[in-house]
Amino acid sequence: MPQPFDFELTTERFRVFGTDLANLWHEGGLHRIVGGREVRIESSLGGVDVEPLDDETRAVILKLLGAEFDLNAFAPPDPVLTPIVEQLRGFRPALAPDPFEMLVGAITAQQISLRAAFAVRNRFVERFGVRAEQAYAFPTPERVAPAAEEELTAVGFSRRKAEYVLTLARADLDHTALAALPDEDVKAELIQLPGIGEWTADWFLARHLARPHAWPAGDLALRYAVSDFYAEGRMLTIPETRELGTRFAPFENLTAHYLLVAHRSPG
Repeated sequence: MPQPFDFELTTERFRVFGTDLANLWHEGGLHRIVGGREVRIESSLGGVDVEPLDDETRAVILKLLGAEFDLNAFAPPDPVLTPIVEQLRGFRPALAPDPFEMLVGAITAQQISLRAAFAVRNRFVERFGVRAEQAYAFPTPERVAPAAEEELTAVGFSRRKAEYVLTLARADLDHTALAALPDEDVKAELIQLPGIGEWTADWFLARHLARPHAWPAGDLALRYAVSDFYAEGRMLTIPETRELGTRFAPFENLTAHYLLVAHRSPG
C-alpha cells in the first residue's frame, strides 16, 4: 500500500455501521469476493496481506482501500482540519470498486440512517448475491434485472427505491465511458436515471471515482460535521456547505471523509 496507511482507520467504515456482507469484517480481517473468489485482507507491516493475491485481486483491493488518494500532498493549512489530518494519519477513504454496488448502496441510503441502510443492503445481498465461505458477492445487474418489484420490497426497499434499483440494473450504462468524463458531465449523465439526484451523483464521484473535488454538500452527516467544526453548531444550509467546500480545494473529497470520521469518533 502507498504510505501513509492505517489499516484499522481505513476499514473502520466496514465495522462502524454494522455488518456489511459484501465487505465482511471477520476475525480481524476483511473479506470480499473478487472474480468469484473470496479474498481475505489482513493488516501487515507497512501494508496488507492479501490471499489470494494476483493481478485481478490486487487491482480491486487497492481500489477498495483507497490507494489512489495522494495523502502525502494532503497537508491543508487550516486550523481546524490540520489537527484532524494529523490525528487520522494513514486513513484512506474506502472506495466501492464496483459502480453498480456504489449506486445501489447510495439509493439504499437515501433518506434513512446508514445503519438502517446497511440492514436493507444486507438483505438485498443475501437475496440476490452469491455466498462464498464467509462473504457474499454483491449482486450483479444481470441477477437483479429480472426480479419483480415485490422481491425488492420484501427485503426492505420502499416501492420507489425498488423501482430505482430495477431501472438501474436494466439500464445500459457504460461505466467505462462514464469514468472518462469530467465531474459535471458524470453528474449530468447519472441524474438522468430515476432516483439518482445530486447527492447520489456526488457520492459516486467521491466513493467510486475518487474525484478530488467531489464534495457531497447535500449529505446530512457532512452538513452536521462542517456545522460543528466550522459554524459553532449552527446548521449550515446546503448552499452554505457547498460554498464552504471551495476552501479545501483541491482536496474536497479527502476533506469530506476526514471530517466525517472525526465527527463520529470519540475525542
